[in-house]
Amino acid sequence: MKVDISSRADIEKMVLQFYEKVKADKTIGFIFTEVVHMNWEKHIPVIVDFWETILLDNPVYTKNAMEVHYDLNNKLPLQKEHFTSWVHLFTQTVDDLFEGKIAALAKTRAKSIAAVMLFKMENAKKGGHKNATKLDT
Repeated sequence: MKVDISSRADIEKMVLQFYEKVKADKTIGFIFTEVVHMNWEKHIPVIVDFWETILLDNPVYTKNAMEVHYDLNNKLPLQKEHFTSWVHLFTQTVDDLFEGKIAALAKTRAKSIAAVMLFKMENAKKGGHKNATKLDT
């Protein structure tokens, strides 16, 4: 029987499994491996912080998630299919590992985050975004 997400360790397990799926994905894997050349040792703890803040209401994430994605969007315009794939892989990962109220919240928040990011990235493409920062998350 699956249990609900209840700790940072659970979130880390989810994030690690999610990024294994991402790396192998034909739609978005190349973004992390070829466009960004992701430093996974730095990235994973930041993303665990992000989800811990959202899911466990523990405010440990201190970065600006939108800013780092604006820089990526300037390098490679992010498309709807990128976000669709991201949400699919994230939802699949949560469903593989967990069930319960927090797991459902994780999936709901992932969908809303993707929708907001897509909207903002599309608007940035139209007018540009001058305040992009380096990708460090």
